[in-house]
Amino acid sequence: MIVMSAVTALVLLALVTQAGIVAVQRAFPPQGRMIEVEGAVLHVVDIGPRDAGLPIVMLHGASSNLEVMRHPLGDLLAKQHRVILIDRPGHGWSTRARRQDSTPDIQARMIDAALGKLGVDRAVFVVHSWSGALGARLALDHASRVAGLVMLAPVTHPWRGGVGRYNEIIATPVIGPLLAYTITLPLGYFVAKSGARNVFLPQTMPDGFVKESATPLLLRPREFIANAYDLVTLKEAVSAQAPRYGEIRVPVTIIAGEPDKTVKTDIHARPFAATVPNAKLIVLPDLGHMVQNAVPDLVKTEIETMIGKLAPAQAAAD
Repeated sequence: MIVMSAVTALVLLALVTQAGIVAVQRAFPPQGRMIEVEGAVLHVVDIGPRDAGLPIVMLHGASSNLEVMRHPLGDLLAKQHRVILIDRPGHGWSTRARRQDSTPDIQARMIDAALGKLGVDRAVFVVHSWSGALGARLALDHASRVAGLVMLAPVTHPWRGGVGRYNEIIATPVIGPLLAYTITLPLGYFVAKSGARNVFLPQTMPDGFVKESATPLLLRPREFIANAYDLVTLKEAVSAQAPRYGEIRVPVTIIAGEPDKTVKTDIHARPFAATVPNAKLIVLPDLGHMVQNAVPDLVKTEIETMIGKLAPAQAAAD
């Protein structure tokens, strides 16, 4: 009797999840174009003037999608610059061919291929959180594509501890998909807002952020599983690439906050800045993890300062 009740409950939750997937995807449809790379498809939103010099490529962190980089920072930059926002493989409306596509080196290769298809030879990359590791990998393995790198609260180095027991369970074969396709979406509706609010601390989460950032897309099973794999494989990935950071030659600007509890500045931003030859580090005493939301004008100024310094070299190359 207990077994039958449990099976019935799982079936009902699975049906609720499928209905929820349809509702979420209708509420947050794709906004850009799809580009095929390595058996997967990347969703790309291309905004702003095409003839405004070096384009800006924006890459979001974990548990999010390109809309997190678009509002307000991407829209602000697009008034004067070409801005290319990309859903990382497995996130938003991008797909991934294999679960192994969770690592920065593979995602860097896929993004490099997509930019090649867009005709973007070089760009300034703006990366947040998880994508700090991705931006570093792009600068290491695809240096000709990277004119400069602006890193916001970046992950760059291994840390003590894990990434949350629930992520580890979701990344486990059989049991992970079972949970993802039954309880994650219904439960997520109740905890998404509080989870997002905690990431903003000590800042206050803007009203309407969860909807504006299309955060509910994360609750879809295939994206939730992809996100979990990104997180559980990240420490090993940064451990492998960190010894190479001294090879990065492009200009790098890092903006981080002292009280950021999601990605600690002393573990990531400071050691990275100390290793990279041409790095500028800005640490603010009251800034949390969501740098692009908290200080968009400062980030815009730093991006444009970098572009201004790069412009003569870019003009000579053209």
